[in-house]
Amino acid sequence: MAKTHTHYVCQKCGRTYPQQIGRCPSCGAWDSMVEEMMAPEPGKVSRKHSRGLSGRSQPRRIADVEGNVEERLPLSISEFSRVLGGGIVPGSIVLIGGDPGIGKSTLMLQLTMEMASREKVLYVSGEESEQQIKMRAARLTRGKDGSPGPLPDQLYLVTETNLDMILEHVREIAPRLLVVDSIQTVYRPEMESAAGSVSQVRESAARLRELAKTSGVAVFVIGHVTKDGNIAGPRVLEHIVDTVLYLEGERYQFFRLLRSVKNRFGATSEVGVFEMQEKGMVEVPNPSEAFLAERMVNAPGSAIAVTMEGTRPLLVEVQGLTSPTSYGNPRRTPNGVDFNRLLLIAAVLTRRLKLRLGEQDVFVNVVGGLRVSEPASDLAVAAAITSSMRDVPVRADTALIGEVGLSGELRWVGQMDARLREAAKLGFKRAIVPRRVRRSEAWPKGIEVVEARSLREAIKLALVEKS
Repeated sequence: MAKTHTHYVCQKCGRTYPQQIGRCPSCGAWDSMVEEMMAPEPGKVSRKHSRGLSGRSQPRRIADVEGNVEERLPLSISEFSRVLGGGIVPGSIVLIGGDPGIGKSTLMLQLTMEMASREKVLYVSGEESEQQIKMRAARLTRGKDGSPGPLPDQLYLVTETNLDMILEHVREIAPRLLVVDSIQTVYRPEMESAAGSVSQVRESAARLRELAKTSGVAVFVIGHVTKDGNIAGPRVLEHIVDTVLYLEGERYQFFRLLRSVKNRFGATSEVGVFEMQEKGMVEVPNPSEAFLAERMVNAPGSAIAVTMEGTRPLLVEVQGLTSPTSYGNPRRTPNGVDFNRLLLIAAVLTRRLKLRLGEQDVFVNVVGGLRVSEPASDLAVAAAITSSMRDVPVRADTALIGEVGLSGELRWVGQMDARLREAAKLGFKRAIVPRRVRRSEAWPKGIEVVEARSLREAIKLALVEKS
């Protein structure tokens, strides 16, 4: 008989060790080792030599490979289609993560109901029953009079966690789209470890990938996230799939951002914007206008930044507030911007513009729950803090774009023309940008572009002059 052996697996990075240790030498996580029992499959000498995507492989010339390189399954949900790169690629596997209650299952049910109007779709749930899923589907299709709308005939539901049974259902139904909610509930019966463990998540995802590549079925997998915001399970899970999407947003905000962090078939860092309503996730066709809808014009401490999310420019309001500190060490509290970036900007303002921020608590907030990570928003953050400190508003019709250097200089950022066109489309008359080193193409029409060499010069141009 095949012998069963025991090893310990780190739940953070997936490394295995023969004995229990307190701290993982690979990733440095404490108390992350979980004991797992592994037994070789009967009748197989070596599993690694018997697995493959198509059984027997045969090299072929690339010109002889069948299939249209542009073939995609179209989606009427344009924001979702944008993030995927223009539609669903047959044979791809997509991982969707997000905080509990953020709307992952709701968004995927809307996607499956839309696809089931013309294709067979199988929705596998390991967390809800078929009746619970139907109740949510009826709520999503409810009309204005409160009566439920028609449900698609080609949407199949099943509650199952055994991966072998799931694959059997796929063979019977032959769907074009498979949704697994969630990967942490799926298990392979030949493995003795519990569902959700590192080995089960890794092996289940690998089997689903083989299914997608051999049959052409598009597979969507929902994954839980940890307290740090990362998808639970080994990091190799993100390398197995073709696309990794995160559904982000504050739980008490209406807006949800579907962000692509990995995409083999489209641009990374692409963002789709949705609004959580009673009828589910509703697309926001003009996110910039939505983010600026509640803006108070001519209020001190408010500035407009133009950030790029993938290929889409977004205008967001950056708010800054300074207040005399009550403690020995002043606080720096960011919401939506990087903490270290805020420290850098505060230090430059203190040293180069002589603002006495060492005596002030500084708070920075990006309105709408959006998280801005690129340095192009540095100038807007600096202007918002200076505006609050001096109690002078930033010009209401001015957008600020630029990276701030340690010497107080402004540095150029990419895709400037797209940013300026978006600002002009929303009615902004003026934009302050870093000075160009090389003058090549003309600025876009409809907006006055003012170039500044230093942060001091840009702040002087941005703030309203006191009368």
